[in-house]
Amino acid sequence: MTFSIVAWDPTPDAGPEWGVAVASKFLAVGSAVPWVEAGAGGIATQALANLGYGPRGLELLRAGRTAQHVVSELTGADEDRDHRQLGAVDSRGGAATYTGAECLDWAGGRTGDGYCCQGNILTGPDVVDRMVEAFEPSTGELAYRLLAAIEAGDAAGGDRRGRQSAALYVAREGGGYGGTIDRSIDLRVDDHVTPIPELRRLLDFHRLLIPRPEDLDFVPVDDDLANRLRSRLASKGYDPGSGDGYDERLRRALYDFVGTENLEERWTDEAKIDLGILEYLERS
Repeated sequence: MTFSIVAWDPTPDAGPEWGVAVASKFLAVGSAVPWVEAGAGGIATQALANLGYGPRGLELLRAGRTAQHVVSELTGADEDRDHRQLGAVDSRGGAATYTGAECLDWAGGRTGDGYCCQGNILTGPDVVDRMVEAFEPSTGELAYRLLAAIEAGDAAGGDRRGRQSAALYVAREGGGYGGTIDRSIDLRVDDHVTPIPELRRLLDFHRLLIPRPEDLDFVPVDDDLANRLRSRLASKGYDPGSGDGYDERLRRALYDFVGTENLEERWTDEAKIDLGILEYLERS
């Protein structure tokens, strides 16, 4: 009842990433299908989903098993394998997909270098084909490449029963808030008329709040910029004072704004401001 893509990107400056994007006519698909762990790989378990494939699959991937080995071991031990669908990408980018013989039409999958796409109860094979065509030539951040793939699948027809939920899960070592866990992105649209466009909106907002290192762009707070900040912060009810330049009163008001809006991942104690903060302040 779902279409998904599992993939990795070995090349980001911040370190390798693994991720899953998924959409379905199913409530809260993100609570069931995607399982990802940095350094291990990713799993998508769907159709008559065996949720045990998630933790068990990651355990096998963590132990260094290939994606094909994981798929074979999980389905081989499952009496209901004919009703399951599964995609996996391992720690080295190896990919495998499995569609049980009793999965409802249309059902199937494709693999390529570092990714697999699969779906069931789709409008036709074009859904998976368009996902592949969108993902393979794409460049840039893995999360946006994954999202582009399910957008293409949705445009080709997607789940033939309709739309309800979508999710995006990306793992990178130290990629989570504060750098303490690998859950870089975990976004879910659980029940929505247009879940995939809503997922894109959330991803754009997430990228503002939780930037990657390459997203940060700091500029000095000179006198002219300090005046702009003072005016804008005052209009929003903060107290930046009436002094000159980037003094302590202005710094404190800006710091309070950043904390209120959850932009602290873009903060610096230097006399600079990230352009993401500045743009958000001036348009909010």
